[in-house]
Amino acid sequence: MYGCVGTPICCPPQYCVRDYCTPRIVPVIHPVVNVNRYNVVNVPQHYYQPMTTNVVVDPGQSYAGYGGNVGNVGNSGYNNRLFF
Repeated sequence: MYGCVGTPICCPPQYCVRDYCTPRIVPVIHPVVNVNRYNVVNVPQHYYQPMTTNVVVDPGQSYAGYGGNVGNVGNSGYNNRLFF
């Protein structure tokens, strides 16, 4: 047979690795902030204040001797009107 070699050759070991996964729960906190917004909106509210005004309409003096409008019935009282 062949001649014997004095020292044997030793190769480095080969590894066969099997990976396994084991779940571990890690809490992740997501804070949620609820904001209630109250927006102020200006809304006009109208107030009406009634007012009464008294207006006196003077028809003037109508004397027959001064050329007043006694005989003119259609135009009587219109010579001193404030409003038309």
